[in-house]
Amino acid sequence: MAAYLIADLDVKNPAGLENYRAKVGDTLAKYGGKFIVRAGAHEVLETGQWQPKRIVVLEFPSMDALKRWYNSPDYRPLIAERKAAAAGPVVAVEGL
Repeated sequence: MAAYLIADLDVKNPAGLENYRAKVGDTLAKYGGKFIVRAGAHEVLETGQWQPKRIVVLEFPSMDALKRWYNSPDYRPLIAERKAAAAGPVVAVEGL
């Protein structure tokens, strides 16, 4: 079953994300991950508490693959870079 990582990033330091953006794609490929949404235009269709800033959606073949990527020595160092430049929730969810 596919799994998705969904992040809503509030970027405070765009320059601080440059190294992260340059390296994250290669880390995804090793674990079968790919970008589905990468900060495209969005529109809130129903009001509520969620006011997204910059949405990113990654797809993996399974939750196991997603977690192996997230906890990998390839990706773990990049988490600190992302957190230094942007804040926001990151969730993992299984899909169809």
